[in-house]
Amino acid sequence: MHRRTRQREAIMQALSKSARPLSPAELLKAAGKQVKSLSLATVYRNVKSMVEEGLIHPVQLPGEPPRYELHEAAARHHHHFHCETCDRVFDIAGCPKGLESMVPVGFSLRAHELVLYGRCSGCSGAARS
Repeated sequence: MHRRTRQREAIMQALSKSARPLSPAELLKAAGKQVKSLSLATVYRNVKSMVEEGLIHPVQLPGEPPRYELHEAAARHHHHFHCETCDRVFDIAGCPKGLESMVPVGFSLRAHELVLYGRCSGCSGAARS
């Protein structure tokens, strides 16, 4: 168990205030508002130990560096939307039905990942203006 530090607390608070997975750079920006001396190396070091402790969970997207979300968010089944304009990732509640029907005969489905790509509402609105 690691000791509680201002840096760890700021990172955890940034994740709990966010409604979406955050990249290390986003964590630095959000947590750095509380701890001005926070560095990207410190964020990476803390994120690594927090993943090992099971406090946070990496969100892996194909071809992308991981983002992180609280363990509670990862514990409930959900998927992600990746905005191709601002590069942010958002949680999507729910899951499409009927995936089992896509599995070839004789195969068994254990798990699945679904990532939607496009523009978030903020970027879609900016594009229309």
